[in-house]
Amino acid sequence: MQDYLYREPSDNFCLAMAYVPWQHFDKLYDDLEKAYRYGTVFPELNKPFTGRRCVCNG
Repeated sequence: MQDYLYREPSDNFCLAMAYVPWQHFDKLYDDLEKAYRYGTVFPELNKPFTGRRCVCNG
């Protein structure tokens, strides 16, 4: 018997793959109000959404 089941062309591919680099948390914000506004106590994770690409805060 022949298989007539329709399969999407994307059925043979992975949905997504992620690369997550190892993070080193060296610093903390001293000012908790500032950390609250940024949404993190780790300056390394302060990556505001700009609508295009990530802006690195040095």
